[in-house]
Amino acid sequence: MVSTILFSAFAVLAVAGAAGLVLLRHPMNGAMSFIMTLIALAGLFALLSAKLIFAIQLIVYAGAIMSLILFIIMFLNIGEKDLPDESNRWFYFGGGAVVIAPLAIFLLKVVNKLPSCEATIVGDSFGSVKGVGMVLFTEWLLPFEIVSILLLVALVGAVVLAGKREGKL
Repeated sequence: MVSTILFSAFAVLAVAGAAGLVLLRHPMNGAMSFIMTLIALAGLFALLSAKLIFAIQLIVYAGAIMSLILFIIMFLNIGEKDLPDESNRWFYFGGGAVVIAPLAIFLLKVVNKLPSCEATIVGDSFGSVKGVGMVLFTEWLLPFEIVSILLLVALVGAVVLAGKREGKL
């Protein structure tokens, strides 16, 4: 009972943070919503007893990477005058609802036709340092390295864009 309540609370916080990330106008407010989403996801990992993934989610994503993103947002110094005009914002919400509503109805019909599945038993290494390390550095090594290069390119791109705006590059 308590785990269901905690799951529901973390799920609502994650969805609310994701909605705030998409809907808020100022990038700093969106980044704060993203932090809320990452912390809620860490809570969901804690409910799954995945201690290592919980710690990684908090330390690496909600801590280090979000600090980097906030630094880049502040480095770019985006003011209200630099933000796009959102006078027709409600048009996009209406269009999104027209697209999402039939898709949601379709997914509900598909989910109702699926056979029920039982919970699977995971091994003792699920979420442990050894289990994650073995999977990460054997089976997922190439995607892991590609993501690190992608983050580096994004950081360099942000610095280049900020330098062009200031006339330094």
